[in-house]
Amino acid sequence: MNTTNNIADRIVKELNVDTAFTIPIFGGIDITESVVITWVVMAVLVLLSMWLTHDLKVDHISKRQAAAEAIVTGLQNFVSDILGPNGKPYVEYLSTVLLYIGLSNIIGMFGMKSPTKDLNVTAALAIMSIVLVEVAGIRKRGVKGWAKSFAEPVAVIAPINIMEVFIRPLSLCMRLFGNVLGSFVIMALIEMFVPVGVPVIFSLYFDIFDGFIQAYVFVFLTGLFIREAVDD
Repeated sequence: MNTTNNIADRIVKELNVDTAFTIPIFGGIDITESVVITWVVMAVLVLLSMWLTHDLKVDHISKRQAAAEAIVTGLQNFVSDILGPNGKPYVEYLSTVLLYIGLSNIIGMFGMKSPTKDLNVTAALAIMSIVLVEVAGIRKRGVKGWAKSFAEPVAVIAPINIMEVFIRPLSLCMRLFGNVLGSFVIMALIEMFVPVGVPVIFSLYFDIFDGFIQAYVFVFLTGLFIREAVDD
């Protein structure tokens, strides 16, 4: 019973969204811990990008520039393969999301709480992605063609297709949040029963490998939705 209570207490504490500070305007605007960590992730990505792209050359490039070109090319090829030939305008967005989620998931290794443990963050990512999917469909087919697509292949399934617009972001949100939460619960159980040695190995798996797997799954599914919306 005590073991169950301890795990439950740790889960509640981990999922609790603390207020980092309050901006004293408009009656006080609370800035949560997940927002602050997101700023840290953004700052890391921006500073890393600035460092990698500093002093670029056409020939006789440095190892730093070679690394930057390899990263960009790899991301573009990976995301382009998912989106297909008609999805090129959305490559940069999905590449950025992939980097953000991946870094957010592994930042726990440095003693910070992952933003993806905040349901508000995963919900925001899912909503942004699904809005982009629908915008991509409108840009490809026009408003009238996009509206008619809900009645394809037959009009009788239009209500199901409309429901799918709301089900998709819920699915993306809960899949990302649930996997991050699940890995934390498993780690808590391992630390409780085998407190030495083994947790380090599993921590590396969940913080690095599983963290990037979840980023990949989120981007892969979003990319498939966009491809479905823009394909001829």
